[in-house]
Amino acid sequence: MRIFWAAAGFALALSAGAAHAGEAGDQLAQSLYDGTIGDLATRSTAACEAGEGDACFALGLDGLISAYEILAEGLYRHGVVTPNSPALAMVLGVSLDEIMAPLNPNPEPLTYEQFRDLLDSFSKSLDIAAGHMQQAGEGTPFVIHIDPLKVRIDLDGNGEAGAGETLGALLGDLGGLIDIPAPDAPPPGKNKSKGTEPAQNTIIGFDNSDAIWFAGYANITATPIEITLAHDFSAFFSAYFHRIFPKADLPMQDFSRGQGTVMMDADSDTFIADIVAAIHTADFPVVDRPRLAAVLARLSAITALSRQNWEMILAETDDDRELLPSPTQTSLVPDQPITEDTVKAWFATLDQLDRIIDGELLLPHWRFSKGFNLKTYFETATETDLVMLFTGHAALPYLSDGPIADAAAFAELNRVMGDEWPMFALWFN
Repeated sequence: MRIFWAAAGFALALSAGAAHAGEAGDQLAQSLYDGTIGDLATRSTAACEAGEGDACFALGLDGLISAYEILAEGLYRHGVVTPNSPALAMVLGVSLDEIMAPLNPNPEPLTYEQFRDLLDSFSKSLDIAAGHMQQAGEGTPFVIHIDPLKVRIDLDGNGEAGAGETLGALLGDLGGLIDIPAPDAPPPGKNKSKGTEPAQNTIIGFDNSDAIWFAGYANITATPIEITLAHDFSAFFSAYFHRIFPKADLPMQDFSRGQGTVMMDADSDTFIADIVAAIHTADFPVVDRPRLAAVLARLSAITALSRQNWEMILAETDDDRELLPSPTQTSLVPDQPITEDTVKAWFATLDQLDRIIDGELLLPHWRFSKGFNLKTYFETATETDLVMLFTGHAALPYLSDGPIADAAAFAELNRVMGDEWPMFALWFN
């Protein structure tokens, strides 16, 4: 169930199909399966401007997919790899050369400015998509169906979404991980006839409330990007990014293997040295204070969109394969119905999050009896030194008297959701 929520969280950010809808809704599912969503989005612009919800939904989905592909293609172009380690190579049974091999055999050089531009384009694309999703949520009613596992997307960033590049391929074999019963199937765990498993139906119905859900998640995804871009992280880039882009002509590219040893072996020692260098350079001057301060408004928008989403869900009278159901609708997540207590706890959690964003409820710091004022940080910070914030010295300017968030502040969340609250938060947005 936990894996389903995590996978569905990503799948949700890229999907749709059609019931009672206009031209865009009628063609949306197939365009996603064919990888031609961009063409449909172009034809849907005028209809979206006229307030047709399904047309705006098509534009929003195209924006989300385009944002991902902009990032994926940029990373591929410069030869991204997963950060390596000799220990990981040993576990996987492969050589360090294989771990360090970029997907792109001919990567282009990467500069700090180019990487910032890539992140900026990603964030701007997400914001455009969020705008279309909000229009879709507030537009004419629609219900759109899709099998998210069939959605085609350029997964490797080579500029082409091949026949095998689907969310199903990305998420792996979900057949054994999820259990969404078909409309005529018995409840999970039960069969119509002994020894026969019902065919799984992974189609999900999306409507106006889900468009608001998408808008919220676009903002959630863009938030850490905006925080990053408000800072100068060039020293960190120079010291560590050769581990992420090993063939992009970065300063330490030719020195990922040491010539001698200090503690373990040449490869392990240089890997540890780069981790130390990353920690040492994790002091980021703020270079765009308005951008950092604007994160507060973005955080407030996220909680506001979540409220709007749930208000729309609670007003629904249908029950059409809802991924995020109201207490009166059927949950597609096995053995996990949404109750009135669950929804009440989520609204209470949103209230507490708003208090933190507004500086009325402070964050705890292990070293101090006072609390950390997140609002003061976003509005006044001139640098973000992660080590010094953790150890305490850099946190001093942001300490305030007042109530501090603790388990009691989120008592409803803990009472209803318990240890499962991170999964509920991912699911609920």
